[in-house]
Amino acid sequence: MKNVQLYNVAPAVPEELQFLETLSRNLWWCWDADATELFRRINSNTWKEVGYNPLKLLAGVSQQRLAALTKDEAFLAHMRRVEERFNRVCIESQHAPASQSVAYFSLEFGIHETVRIYSGGLGALAGDHLKAASDIGVPLAAVGLLYRQGYFQQYLNRDGLQQERYPESEVQHMPLEKALDPNGNEVIVTVPLPEGALKATVWCLKIGRVPLLLLDTNIPDNRHEFRSITAQLYGGNRLNRLRQELLLGIGGFRALIALGYEPAVCHMNEGHAAFLSMARIEYFMKSKGLSLKQAKEIVPRCSVFTTHTPVPAGNETFEPKLLRPHLDAVETETGLSSKAFVRLSQAPGSESETEASMTILGLQMAKYANGVSKLHGEVARQMWSHLWPGRAEDEVPIGHVTNGVHVPTWLSAQNVALFDRYIGPSWRNHPGAKTTLEGVNQIPDEELWRAHEIGRSRLIRAAREHAAEQYQARNASRSEIAQAKSILDHDALTIGFARRFATYKRGALLLHDMERFEALLTNEERPIQFLFAGKAHPADVHGKELIQRIVHFARKNNIRRHIVFLENYDIGIARRLVQGVDVWLNTPRRPLEASGTSGMKAAANGSLNASVLDGWWCEGYTQDTGWAIGDGEVYEDTEYQDAVEAQALYNLLENEIIPTFYDREGGDLPTQWIRMMKHSIRMGLQAFTSHRMVSQYNELYYKPAAESYVELLSNKAAKAEALVKQHARLEKLWGQVKVSTPQHAVEPGKLHVGDAFTITTDVHLGELTPEEVDVEVYYGPVNSELHICDSHVAVVPKGEHVGNGDYRYQHKLVCKRTGRYAFTTRVTPRGKEWSHVMPGFITWADES
Repeated sequence: MKNVQLYNVAPAVPEELQFLETLSRNLWWCWDADATELFRRINSNTWKEVGYNPLKLLAGVSQQRLAALTKDEAFLAHMRRVEERFNRVCIESQHAPASQSVAYFSLEFGIHETVRIYSGGLGALAGDHLKAASDIGVPLAAVGLLYRQGYFQQYLNRDGLQQERYPESEVQHMPLEKALDPNGNEVIVTVPLPEGALKATVWCLKIGRVPLLLLDTNIPDNRHEFRSITAQLYGGNRLNRLRQELLLGIGGFRALIALGYEPAVCHMNEGHAAFLSMARIEYFMKSKGLSLKQAKEIVPRCSVFTTHTPVPAGNETFEPKLLRPHLDAVETETGLSSKAFVRLSQAPGSESETEASMTILGLQMAKYANGVSKLHGEVARQMWSHLWPGRAEDEVPIGHVTNGVHVPTWLSAQNVALFDRYIGPSWRNHPGAKTTLEGVNQIPDEELWRAHEIGRSRLIRAAREHAAEQYQARNASRSEIAQAKSILDHDALTIGFARRFATYKRGALLLHDMERFEALLTNEERPIQFLFAGKAHPADVHGKELIQRIVHFARKNNIRRHIVFLENYDIGIARRLVQGVDVWLNTPRRPLEASGTSGMKAAANGSLNASVLDGWWCEGYTQDTGWAIGDGEVYEDTEYQDAVEAQALYNLLENEIIPTFYDREGGDLPTQWIRMMKHSIRMGLQAFTSHRMVSQYNELYYKPAAESYVELLSNKAAKAEALVKQHARLEKLWGQVKVSTPQHAVEPGKLHVGDAFTITTDVHLGELTPEEVDVEVYYGPVNSELHICDSHVAVVPKGEHVGNGDYRYQHKLVCKRTGRYAFTTRVTPRGKEWSHVMPGFITWADES
């Protein structure tokens, strides 16, 4: 049939219950336990059947039930309580002025399992970022893409091999609204492509106080092949990925401006959003009347870039022959040189045909850059040090903000009740406060253990249902389905492993010695059981093989009740796992795990982590909070590493984890285990929450960047113009700078703590003036390779002018601690305005 017109019929919600519709269209409900319980009370069976989707719930509930609720005083009182809090938190709270606002760009967002625009950890982190920003009042708007098919849905065939399918999301059951401009009109943004204009409509998801804008190309105005650009997350070929990223960066920023936003700060969550710098430069030129050079000085100083990938091969790149035609199309509309932007995405000194790196582009165009754990910051500085060849590695301008998780989202209902009872409601917005941490100690051991056992029982019940559904989908026999309904033991030590199945994460490390592992699983006196979950990328053959190995092993008759692989891992399964397991297992090859966040979620629920010392666990691990697999070694021989760390894991299980869990000498409670649970909860709340994370971003990056934005645009962009002139002056004259070998008059072997000696260095500045530079002594202890580590920098006061651009500088260095030290001298531009510039301006002593 042709010309079929669609229409939706909404439920006739009584006036007394109208707030339910308002609540269902703001995802704030999904992290407020009382709001979630409100929907469950409407009809608990239907709530589960619709996958915990309030819009589907309201669409499916009978009019009789709605009418009955209008006379249910207990329900109405519950609703009024939630409504009062919703209005106070989401409606009445005011954000900061627009000049301080932040725009957060990410290719995926994991808010709730019913909104399938995420694939895994990166999306869950972005979702938790938005929730925390809403909670603590950071003025933030987010930008992403609306994927009608989302990330793939996983199922396993009868041989245990992963298969993928891409069902269409029911958009009518997502809390989407068309984003409207200040005049109340719908917004369509365009991005020029070689074949013509790509158009996208803009939807809005409300995440508490934070608007999440989602661009959608599936509109009639587009060419047929353009409509599917936003169909799938991480689907399609390299061409489609490039077009998604152009749409996210350029189209996303244009959408913000069309909707009346003027973000002072733009935060790129990974290199996927790096093209937004082109849109910002265009905006400053066309809307603010600035020159290209002025705009290029402003954009980095009010931009933040977060890298999540600790291996070069994992960073997004595009071949220039694919990229150039698209940037040529953008150039015709914006006037921005495609050639220049390709060069910005390549390392200084690269050949013209070197692949364009979105990470390099992001680092070029953001003064504020960070990794996502302390260790990852170190790895990132080392990995990208070649971009700033004159800088010491520890001064490469990439910091770190360790990831965190949104505790209210991931905490079990039983733990929420315990926290409210013994800590008070302040834990939600102040999880790291001293009173919160002290309150954890006040929770009685038996109540904490009982809450945990309920979480484990719910997990096992859900796992049995999930396994039975998996077997039914594969047309298994009745006996196999019956067996699936009896897997796992409610009282056994339960260990979870759930994450993306990439080879470096070593999901099958436990299978290294199958006999030893099998002996652990079949020990009737002290049983243990494992739940695995996770997806392999559709193109990752080795990742799929890891899943298949686990599934085959789990089918052994004496094993099948002790191991289950949960298909189609999503936020809902993740929530059940972190709320129910006793131990969260993590086995990456150090240092390839940038951070990881699932272990943080488990820790907040009182689960104990057993992990390789990688990512966040390097900061979280103590003997009171869990177990370390190995001692943080880095191996070149990966097979040897697997053998060593598999044995270390078996030893931990046999000698520490299992005995600690089953030691009940004081009665029915594992007192030592519960003590560790409380330490784990306090550790998670104190250091690994998204409230702490977003607060750090705000203080370290957002606020300084917003201040720069205002300063650089004020007084007709006078400071921006001064930076343009100074940049040109530095590029022209820096080659004249020379620094002589520093001199001192004391023999190194004669120095003692408290002594001081004078360092003298001669500097030739050429046409630069002393007011334009800092002459510095760079010093610190040396390692076995005579490299300075734990470096210190002392700025030398103004030197003596000896003529012809030559100056003599002297500095007295005091010996404060024993040890072996070294020093040298160097010259850098004055202040911190140029620290991010590639390859940078820096001259070391006797550097030719």
